[in-house]
Amino acid sequence: MANVTFKGQPIRLFGELIQINDYAPNFHLVRNDLSDYYLDYAKGKNVVLNIFPSLDTSVCATSVRHFNKIAAQLPNTVVLAISKDLPFAQGRFCTTEGIDNVIALSDFRSPEFATEYGLLIEDGPLRGLLARAVVVINPDGKVIYTEIVTEITTEPNYNAVIELLK
Repeated sequence: MANVTFKGQPIRLFGELIQINDYAPNFHLVRNDLSDYYLDYAKGKNVVLNIFPSLDTSVCATSVRHFNKIAAQLPNTVVLAISKDLPFAQGRFCTTEGIDNVIALSDFRSPEFATEYGLLIEDGPLRGLLARAVVVINPDGKVIYTEIVTEITTEPNYNAVIELLK
């Protein structure tokens, strides 16, 4: 189990983060317009999963803005911003912020996503939300990069993702 903290206090995650060389489990999440989105929709492309607790926090919002810029530079790549925020809130954020290179997805209907990827926060004030992580999946569906951000209030390593997918 990953050692993760929130403002310096340890928190527990349910399960284990998916591992490099694993095949990424398919998932069913919800787009801003309430339509379904499956991982299979991005088959044949690199997929960056930017996973985080909520767009209503500054670090989460910053990560989506940053990945929106990165996504425009990465060929054959889809960037998915995943949280438990409701699709309405995600849509409002993306419209207000001009997010058009990232697909925002909610797992509010699909609790298995959090458990299959090992990112469900089990205790503390963020209990029930997703931990901050980045997972990169290659066009064959294999996980080629994982990062669980050990302090939830910090940003992920954007440069590692850029270097990997250049």
